[in-house]
Amino acid sequence: MVNAKTFSQKPADVTREWYLVDATELPLGRIATIVADKLIGKSKPTYTPHVDAGDYVVVINAEKLVVTGNKETGKIYYRHSGFPGGIKDATLAEVREKFPERIIEKAVQGMLPKNKLSAERIARLKVFPGAEHAHTAQQPKKIEVK
Repeated sequence: MVNAKTFSQKPADVTREWYLVDATELPLGRIATIVADKLIGKSKPTYTPHVDAGDYVVVINAEKLVVTGNKETGKIYYRHSGFPGGIKDATLAEVREKFPERIIEKAVQGMLPKNKLSAERIARLKVFPGAEHAHTAQQPKKIEVK
């Protein structure tokens, strides 16, 4: 019988790739799950839970994001200033007008595990409102999703 040992990746052995996702192809939730999976690194065979081995993800066309149902007016984003009575809210349509990249960032952040690695993971997410992005030099691989 072979004495198989459990593989545990070291932080020094991590290799990161760049991926490109177009937000006009799928609904918000489907895009967020794909992006969160790449940021965590769960799609890699070397996945180790306590090592941040995820990749960089660039999302383009955030302003043309697809949502289903009545989320355009029914989904509400809340934020708080920290002062008494300082809660503010905005619908998805209002947020899309001013800051379309925040919609994807909040959806992906909600799908990441709440632990010490989440800040580093969300920092590797780059969201752009239009088709132009600043990471062409990294030659990101386009993710074909269905």
